[in-house]
Amino acid sequence: MMNNNFQNIFDAYQLVSGAKIKGKTQEEVFELGEYDANKRGYTVYPIDNGIRYDDFSVVIAEKELKNNFVIEVVKANIAA
Repeated sequence: MMNNNFQNIFDAYQLVSGAKIKGKTQEEVFELGEYDANKRGYTVYPIDNGIRYDDFSVVIAEKELKNNFVIEVVKANIAA
């Protein structure tokens, strides 16, 4: 599943809950959850065939997200 709708993560403003991310070298897609201040990282859930699995999650630091992951580009549809 090679998808060109992913770009590098440049700052924390891109890291919003519900965003789709994937590793730069892997094809697995994850959904970004909420930021956990106690653990100092973002909760990440795996996605398979469009289904988010809540029974398994990991916490990833912002620095690691910026260095090792890319984020899906979503164009906003703004009506003028």
